[in-house]
Amino acid sequence: MHINWYPGHMKKTKELIKNNLKLIDVVVELVDARIPISSKNPDIDNIIQNKPKIVVLNKYDLSDPKFLKGWVDFYKNRDIDAIPFNSLTGEGLNKLLDSIKASVKEKVKALQNKGRRNRPVRVMIVGIPNVGKSSLINKLVGKKSAKTGNKPGVTRGKQWVRIRRDLELFDTPGILWPKINDMQVGLNLAFTGAIKDEILDTDELGMKLIDTLSKKYPQYLKKRYKLDNLSDNPLVNMENIGKKRGCIRSGAEIDYTKVANIVLDEFRKGKIGRVTLETPDEIGSTQ
Repeated sequence: MHINWYPGHMKKTKELIKNNLKLIDVVVELVDARIPISSKNPDIDNIIQNKPKIVVLNKYDLSDPKFLKGWVDFYKNRDIDAIPFNSLTGEGLNKLLDSIKASVKEKVKALQNKGRRNRPVRVMIVGIPNVGKSSLINKLVGKKSAKTGNKPGVTRGKQWVRIRRDLELFDTPGILWPKINDMQVGLNLAFTGAIKDEILDTDELGMKLIDTLSKKYPQYLKKRYKLDNLSDNPLVNMENIGKKRGCIRSGAEIDYTKVANIVLDEFRKGKIGRVTLETPDEIGSTQ
């Protein structure tokens, strides 16, 4: 499954980041805790160069707890703070703020020694679409804030958001890279909703998700859809789920699209279970 999805605004976003990088003290990169590598834009590190970076493992509440610490350690071994974050409750927010302050401590001290007065720490938040950037910003600004683009004080041209007296955010739209060549990366992004369903074959995507879950989390799949057994054939599993959920057309035919939409929706909402599709062991030492 080769996915080419690079709308014009994503090219503009890349240029926007480059042009404003000199104003930034620290970069916060959001990834999906279920797919930390697939949800990472490989262009970001090249763009931000040597700026201090913090990784936020968003939607960790949907990920498998037994792999979460492994991912935190994965980044720690690369001298990067990784903060698990729950975009619904805001859990992890205080740890993120502490990490931001720690990352610029030496720079702030150097400026003070030069007699420069304190200024807000300038943070850039980056991440692919649908990874939760707006939710994070809303938690940082406050519960009563509207959507990111409509916040009081936000100028669409500059996209600065004053969080508090000592912190400013430079927000950027979600950005994907021009071409996704790795089929599994494309699937992981599609499973989690980072790529619009409209450009994909929903039936095929649903069947591939069922196949993936039957191999990685068979117990969750059987429990959620009340299946006695799982077949090695994902189409058979899809049909059995359809029968259990009443996805039957006239003539006793399975409505595969309805089954696919149910499984995709319930996976994305965590109703099937807490699932991690990528583990540090699978990545190896090349990343």
